[in-house]
Amino acid sequence: MLFVQKPDDIFYVRELTRLIGTQINAVRRELQNLMNIGLLIEHVGKDENEGQKRPGLKRRYYAVNQQFPLMQEVRALLIKAYALMEWKLDEQVRKLGDVRYLAFMGIFLGQRNQPVDMFIIGDLERAGLKTLMQEAEKRLGVEINYTVMSPQEYAYRKEMADRFLEGIMKAPKNVVISRLDEKK
Repeated sequence: MLFVQKPDDIFYVRELTRLIGTQINAVRRELQNLMNIGLLIEHVGKDENEGQKRPGLKRRYYAVNQQFPLMQEVRALLIKAYALMEWKLDEQVRKLGDVRYLAFMGIFLGQRNQPVDMFIIGDLERAGLKTLMQEAEKRLGVEINYTVMSPQEYAYRKEMADRFLEGIMKAPKNVVISRLDEKK
């Protein structure tokens, strides 16, 4: 997830162990696994502190392989897994009110050209949702474009054949909550 959040950064092993709080041998093993599949590339560079104790020490740095053919899919999978499984974003949204429909789209599916990344229909606390989305953006390292409609607004836009709504409903999505037909 760290590499996905910061695809332009390079890291060395000890830095990674500090950032993710894991044993150095586990980090080395996973770095090797990620290099074997082509997701990461290794850079070798001279240590900035060359000359003190171990002259000529070459430090190994690791970065995302920007040419990795499945990068978009891996990024989407990790973001989705972190948001839904580890951070339980869907459950946190559900706690904000009466959520009738919740769909993850766009960045959660590895697609950047979608109308929105998260679409919600329901009556919920908007200030709480804004705070939650800001926290999610910070944790995931991506901007989340979300749209919220009340059930009444959704019904009106649907009846009017609103192009924005049609675009959202036709777009690929992962629907987590679908209770539009339920009576209150």
